[in-house]
Amino acid sequence: MSATPPLLSLDHIECRYDDTVVVRDLSFALDAGQITCLLGPSGCGKTTVLRAIAGFEPVQAGEIRLNGEVISRPGYSRPPEHRGLGMVFQDYALFPHLSVADNIVFGLRRRSRADKAAAAGRLLELVGLHDLGARFPHELSGGQQQRVALARALAPEPPLILLDEPFSNLDVDLRERLSREVRDILKAAGTAGILVTHDQHEAFAMGECIGVMERGRVLQCASPHQLYHEPASRFVADFIGQGVFLKGRTLDSGRIETEIGRMLSTRPLDVPAGTSVDVLLRPDDVVPDDLGSMEGTVIDRAFKGAEILYTLALPSGTRLLALFPSHRNHQPGDTVRIHLDAEHVIAFPRQGAD
Repeated sequence: MSATPPLLSLDHIECRYDDTVVVRDLSFALDAGQITCLLGPSGCGKTTVLRAIAGFEPVQAGEIRLNGEVISRPGYSRPPEHRGLGMVFQDYALFPHLSVADNIVFGLRRRSRADKAAAAGRLLELVGLHDLGARFPHELSGGQQQRVALARALAPEPPLILLDEPFSNLDVDLRERLSREVRDILKAAGTAGILVTHDQHEAFAMGECIGVMERGRVLQCASPHQLYHEPASRFVADFIGQGVFLKGRTLDSGRIETEIGRMLSTRPLDVPAGTSVDVLLRPDDVVPDDLGSMEGTVIDRAFKGAEILYTLALPSGTRLLALFPSHRNHQPGDTVRIHLDAEHVIAFPRQGAD
């Protein structure tokens, strides 16, 4: 028996604006009920990918399939209104003259009044606004308006919802909290989702699989844990999380010599012995240890509640980032002892090295 085909698949698509290629040779697939995020800096092509899936942009190469049917290929694009997809925009696009309940069921024009009322009640309950159906959009907070927009997109029961940076107008704390809420709402509804964002905290809070994009390509599509601990490229390592690169030199296909000792690479290094490499160290790889063999001087600190992020200088001048419990309250100029506890050692050939 063959495996279940993906809900959505993009197969080597290319999108251009005039002669400028903005998406090139891009492929990924999405299963029913899965939540995927496209993450990357401004101008990397992530919104263009979303618009191509929605049917707002044509593809100049490759094809897009929904439930196994081609919806985009060169010379053909199924109209957006015939794709059966939900869409949530940055500006919510709510109708100011309609109540919350009427906004939610606006697209259900062929349903009876009783069906619309039942759908509004069910969706208001789903998004946690069960007692606000009679209010108008201007009477709601930004987070509440975003949940109304999501409920409206869910009303026709689409298999997939596309979210174009929907939290960008909200403050940082609300963004992350609402990301988790939207993930839970989509899971409860059994609806797949694709979120486009430049904010990795949103992506981590919402996505089961995250595709990191640069210059129109997906460089790596993986779980948040894999992206953080096992980045496939230096760009992904730089873009995801915090960290520093420690200079090293390969001894063989697995071992690396650094100023703080020898390390064993998590994956084989396909380079000759003696190659200059940069080893990625995350703040959680550097552990406080009063009996540790290494010491560093506190250069800077950033209080994060339960933890403090320290910038430490080794005697050589090399700087590391270290995450300590906040009860270890050190000040700039203090000397602290540390040891390395890196379960995932990832190295890349040093840029510009001989």
